[in-house]
Amino acid sequence: MQTTMNTEIQEAIYAGERARNSLYKAKEHLDSAKNWGIVDMIGGGLLTDMIKHSKLNSSSDYMKQAEQDMLAFQRELKDVSLYPDLHIEISGFLTFADFFFDGLLADYLVQTKINEARSRLDNAIRQVESLLMHLRNHLY
Repeated sequence: MQTTMNTEIQEAIYAGERARNSLYKAKEHLDSAKNWGIVDMIGGGLLTDMIKHSKLNSSSDYMKQAEQDMLAFQRELKDVSLYPDLHIEISGFLTFADFFFDGLLADYLVQTKINEARSRLDNAIRQVESLLMHLRNHLY
């Protein structure tokens, strides 16, 4: 029984680490988009705008991967039946990405959305890291 539970915990840890890594990648690209957005606001040109949007697209791709990885993590957490209080909230923190494809109104508005998304990513990263620590503490 203990061996089975340890296996389930290890699988959850592995899934959580994948989710955390995807979240960090998304945040890295979003941070880069933010920096290019600032340059764009203070007088960047077409090239700056293109780079910023490229970073936003990359971040969106990573966020979609993070969402899939977090769903897998959530499924693995359910397998760790000794810890029914472990859960992760995944709804809402990735939905900002659709905004970028619906038309960009102003650089300032984009920067605001980027900052909101960064905050959601930070919260998700903290939550995943907390759950990983909790799981590791109960291994073996």
